[in-house]
Amino acid sequence: MIQLFMLSTIGVLLLWFGYTLFFRLPHGASNQAIKPGRKDPFAAAPLIKDGIPGTPHTCPVCAAVLEKGERVKSAAFPTMGANDRLMHILGCPFCIDAVSPRDRRCPVCGMALARDDYLIARLFDRPGRSHVHVLGCARCRGPRHGR
Repeated sequence: MIQLFMLSTIGVLLLWFGYTLFFRLPHGASNQAIKPGRKDPFAAAPLIKDGIPGTPHTCPVCAAVLEKGERVKSAAFPTMGANDRLMHILGCPFCIDAVSPRDRRCPVCGMALARDDYLIARLFDRPGRSHVHVLGCARCRGPRHGR
């Protein structure tokens, strides 16, 4: 009797494991409520949590808090012999590609940025991670700055 109970329990566990392995929901689909600060698929505008520019995982252009996998679009240029590189930061998907783009501001001078404006930054490459220091926008730090 105990042996029959043990075999039926193992059978049920194997059926459950096989079902979850082969018949899962598609990647990204979930029956949970929408996380706070994320895009609601049924709403017209995204629900994005605001952060402080300069904090980790935050867009320096629009201050949107980015989740894992969301990246800031940028262009890093080759180094000239030092350990840092020049970098242009364009913004995150919420302030570049969105249907209703967020307010884009320079974190240094506070000026409003157009869709094609960018930030100028220094990229310091370190083993295991990198560090970015924003110098300003193309207007306040650009070629006509008079350095």
